[in-house]
Amino acid sequence: MSNQVIVLQDGYSRWHTKPNSMLANGSSTLIRLNNGQNIIVDTLGPWARDELIKLLQNNHMTTDDISMVIGTHLHTDHIGNLNLFPNAAQIVGDQRSSGDYFEFDIFRGQRSLQLTENVDLISTPGHMHNDVSVICHNVERLGTVAIVGDLFESYADLKNEQLWIDAGSMNPTAQRTNRDYILSIADYIVPGHGGMFKV
Repeated sequence: MSNQVIVLQDGYSRWHTKPNSMLANGSSTLIRLNNGQNIIVDTLGPWARDELIKLLQNNHMTTDDISMVIGTHLHTDHIGNLNLFPNAAQIVGDQRSSGDYFEFDIFRGQRSLQLTENVDLISTPGHMHNDVSVICHNVERLGTVAIVGDLFESYADLKNEQLWIDAGSMNPTAQRTNRDYILSIADYIVPGHGGMFKV
């Protein structure tokens, strides 16, 4: 069996009529590795708890089948259901936990961290100060897939950078640099608020 990347749900975002507000939920992605490990990247907002459980069931899985959960950043539409995976190792931004054990600054000054033979975690700040992206190599029919949270909002922001800047970039210079890096290494990108796209 090859590695698989399955987008459980495409994220969305749209501006609300109230100033400085929007309706949004992040993308959620399942990585099924050929070694039997299952990783979920971003867990939707807490209001979508039952939906996430159903999405896993649609892929013949339960929350107990997930060995690792990664939150790309600290917004609730991306990490709202971490509690569904109490037995999984959890990474949120640059911190890792297992049960009540916490590890800080897991990159230790490096840009990337190898999680498995085919999965790397990369520090990609910009949208927030400790964003991470997940790079999955040797993916069936896709090659290298980058799951990037809100580093990319959607395919549309490739042509209009104001879309990702207005979505709350805390450091546009760093975000721009990290976007360019991801574009240079990925065949496909799963953005935070839109469908997967080919680079």
